[in-house]
Amino acid sequence: MHEKFQFTLKATSGKARLGEVSMPRGVIRTPAFMPVGTVGTVKAMYLDQVREGGADIILGNTYHLMLRPGPERVARLGGLHELIRWPHPILTDSGGFQVMSLSGLRKLDEKGVTFKSHVDGSTHHMSPERSIEIQGLLDSDIQMQLDECVALPAEPKEIERAMEMSLRWAERCRVAFGEQPGKAMFGIVQGGDVPDLRVRSAEGLKQLDLKGYAVGGLAVGEPQEVMLKMLDITLPVLPTEKPRYLMGVGTPDDILKSVAQGIDMFDCVMPTRSGRHGLAFTRRGKVNIRNARHAEDMRPLDEESNCPASRDYSRAYLHHLVRSNEALGGMLLSWNNLSYYQELMQGIRKSIEEGRFADFMAETMEMWAKGDIDAR
Repeated sequence: MHEKFQFTLKATSGKARLGEVSMPRGVIRTPAFMPVGTVGTVKAMYLDQVREGGADIILGNTYHLMLRPGPERVARLGGLHELIRWPHPILTDSGGFQVMSLSGLRKLDEKGVTFKSHVDGSTHHMSPERSIEIQGLLDSDIQMQLDECVALPAEPKEIERAMEMSLRWAERCRVAFGEQPGKAMFGIVQGGDVPDLRVRSAEGLKQLDLKGYAVGGLAVGEPQEVMLKMLDITLPVLPTEKPRYLMGVGTPDDILKSVAQGIDMFDCVMPTRSGRHGLAFTRRGKVNIRNARHAEDMRPLDEESNCPASRDYSRAYLHHLVRSNEALGGMLLSWNNLSYYQELMQGIRKSIEEGRFADFMAETMEMWAKGDIDAR
């Protein structure tokens, strides 16, 4: 552990990067997948399980935690780590995406965004400075700039306006963040699906000399090939000695292909949300446990997994739990899914260290393509 925030690039395999983020609360092995703990909980999971599954860091959400229980209250209670019993690193997003997607009424201008809470209709104002202040009250280790995320497709002029304002907000966030040696603030590259705007955004953020850089505004409705093209254009502009975080992504396939482009960090609600809806991610691809074919199958989801949910519970039982709407079904499948994601990241890291990431990627995708075990 380090008193300062530090990123070390340890190896490469093609464009894929093996690294390590060191900070006072712990080390983050990259490429890393960050389970999403929106309101201080990774849904349907004990944080002990999240840690044992291989997570070095989790994500919290500024917008949701601002509304409940409130940042000042969290600070009085000792900060988010203390409150939720997670002594390891936490990244908080800025709240910008949720303001855009969840708030029915919002007014956006240079000062920030005024919006109505989706919880009780109360009015709130979030400026770039307030976003950083809230993240500081939460005692977050990695804090994100406030940005405006535009849903795609959108008009180029609208994308450009939002990107330019996000750049100005990034500078204000940097000033508000100041010098915090053991913590970091990341900027967010915007620019939608317009290559020139992505490059301009990345170059503008690079001038601010931040501790890390995120790519935002992707996986918001555009096809995967557009996302990968934007990464191909954007990442060469960003400094190689700083971590790169692709926000809100994604499927295991998205993760593999984005690591191949040089991404270091990911987050997504997909493993837990899918688990709560009866969908399991495995070495053999996706398995819909609701399907009748599992009703009398006493085999586990994956007999080779290190995760008890994957290895020790029968498909028949999981099928029964999910079809009966029992909470335990969602808990076990979320546990399986997060464990699979972390096993995938572990395999990615090992393959980069050995200089065989391309082979690992091909083998993993070939296994997915074979599909699930035959029904009995």
